Amino acid sequence: MLTYPDIDPVAVQLGPLKVHWYGLMYLIGFVLGWALGRWRASRSGSRWTGAMVDDLVFFVVVGVVAGGRLGYMLFYGYDQILANPLNILKVWEGGMSFHGGLIGVVIGVWLFGRKHGLTFFQVSDFVAPLVPPGIFAGRIGNFINGELWGHASQAPWAMQLPCARFPEHCVGLPAGTELSLPLHPSQLYEAGLEGLVLFALLWWFSSRPRPRMAVSGMFLVLYAIFRSSVELVRQPDAHIGYLAFDWLTMGQLLSLPMLLAGALMLALAYRSREPEGSAGRTAG
Repeated sequence: MLTYPDIDPVAVQLGPLKVHWYGLMYLIGFVLGWALGRWRASRSGSRWTGAMVDDLVFFVVVGVVAGGRLGYMLFYGYDQILANPLNILKVWEGGMSFHGGLIGVVIGVWLFGRKHGLTFFQVSDFVAPLVPPGIFAGRIGNFINGELWGHASQAPWAMQLPCARFPEHCVGLPAGTELSLPLHPSQLYEAGLEGLVLFALLWWFSSRPRPRMAVSGMFLVLYAIFRSSVELVRQPDAHIGYLAFDWLTMGQLLSLPMLLAGALMLALAYRSREPEGSAGRTAG
């Protein structure tokens, strides 16, 4: 078994100013997406420019932060809003919903498309392969924050948490116990699947000519599958629990529309075969 490396969530502190690793991970994710977008825009045959990518990143950042935080508070932390509406602003404490962030990005992509005279799927097919590195960075931020743990496990890579920092995971253990039961590091599973594996598959898929909307549809299908799979070993949010059947979680429920929409988009894309949805080649 492994022991959780008790990392201070605060990366840098200058007097009262604290810079949290969680926020830095989001910044790293945005920079990676921007750099990859710039590289793809510079490739031969692309109708994108570096300036367009810069503008697009602004819309995406606003969508991710605003949508992710609002989505988390509405889907998972509505009681916190009732207790204190200002809790919505406490992003540094963690609590960002991917599904809320996705809604924010969808709105940002639509607004960007209107500004630049592009259709929604011209933009979304370009954006989709750039998103997984940000998901990877965000899940590493969850790991450093010590949140989103899985169920107890005897897997050799399962992690024991220090009870002094995580007393909620040591409930029921004898007094004086220093470490929790071994738990699945589910946030690392998500970093691997939703981040690295999803990036590799989408990068490959979008590097070849695809019908418009296909790259976006593939993103939705793969993310929904990976997220729903990890939810089987991830502990549900304590204040929500399972929604049904002692296994259905809020994350799975929110991923179901993504799976259905993505499958429909793929079917329509390959039926109409409207060129060109490849993020690596062209925007139109």
